[in-house]
Amino acid sequence: MSGGRLRGDYRTQVLDDLSGVTAAEWNALAAAGAGRAQAQPFLRHEFLRALELAGCVGPGSGWTARHLLLRDASGTAVAAVPLYLKAHSWGEYVFDWAWADAYERHGLRYYPKLLGAVPFTPVTGTRLGARDAGARRAAAHALLALARSSGVSSLHVLFPLEAEAAALREAGLMLRHGVQFHWRNDGYDDFEAFLATLAQPKRKKIRAERRRVAQEQVHVRRLHGSDITPARWAFFTRCYQATYAAHHSTPYLNQAFFERIGRALPEHLILVLAERAGRPIAAGLLVHDEERLYGRYWGALEYVPCLHFEVCYYQAIEAAIALRLRLVEGGAQGEHKMARGFEPVPTVSAHWLAEPAFAQAVDRFLQREDALVGAYLDELRERSPFRASADGSGPSDQPPPSAFIKSTL
Repeated sequence: MSGGRLRGDYRTQVLDDLSGVTAAEWNALAAAGAGRAQAQPFLRHEFLRALELAGCVGPGSGWTARHLLLRDASGTAVAAVPLYLKAHSWGEYVFDWAWADAYERHGLRYYPKLLGAVPFTPVTGTRLGARDAGARRAAAHALLALARSSGVSSLHVLFPLEAEAAALREAGLMLRHGVQFHWRNDGYDDFEAFLATLAQPKRKKIRAERRRVAQEQVHVRRLHGSDITPARWAFFTRCYQATYAAHHSTPYLNQAFFERIGRALPEHLILVLAERAGRPIAAGLLVHDEERLYGRYWGALEYVPCLHFEVCYYQAIEAAIALRLRLVEGGAQGEHKMARGFEPVPTVSAHWLAEPAFAQAVDRFLQREDALVGAYLDELRERSPFRASADGSGPSDQPPPSAFIKSTL
């Protein structure tokens, strides 16, 4: 742990792990930063600490905790940032490999870098957990001061909330935009009510995909929280690892992590289990809070046509309708999700590079990229899977997503 003074009479602390702050302090700031009664599951002390205790981050992982805390003159924690010193760019979902390559080709060192993010989790949420706007601004400036004093090549804050992105931009970071696909619940009574809003070809395709799974004699059910036994966690871990093996890569998470969050955060977890003749063959993990459901991890030990869509999308939508949740976030990328009722949504990240020449080049690149992302979002919106109503509107009748990009520039 290290610390120092910051203007505004705040004292900064850098924590090597989350044992240096109580769960109550951390969770209160994560919740306050988002204006919520409870912190988003991924920002909770229990989730981030589980990553540390299970060895998913820490020695040998390329993720070294440097969590940032701000305390006022009385010692009360007023801001908290999940922060890591990174030795690579894996597990981030905002890709800067080209930037790292450019540094290397010019004889410069890109790693280590500082990253404000939830590891392996491309979900928008609190990154500058703060009790008020002043503490949020102080946290943004403290992040940049830490990056400068640490001698790292760069600082990156991934998927912050809009107010946090504004504070980071004000502090001197550049903003970058991307695209995800989310499903929105318009108060549907059931899955059929949702299907009724889709254009006929999309409706037909989804029904055919669900029939295909049923014809394979596969039964899918959802297990909630404490109903997920250690044996189920072990099976799910096998499925999760199989997905990475199929792509010739190494899984980020392990069974110890899943079991830890199963004990600590059961009220936020749903395990989707696919079985054939009573034997489990695939599984997916959903995480939810009071307003959103997040599709996270999945895997199968046997190939069944369309089973991925059933487990990851249709079961998530059914669960969100049953729980009366507002949104389903399906994870990173995936234009194919539009055919299943998901709509394009802009995301944002914030970046600072220490090398002036590279910072200027990246700034020019981001301006060009933003124009392309804005045009792409508007083009996707024109390809909405929903049928238009009599007045020409539909469930996706929202302001153009590119308006978000313009508002943050």
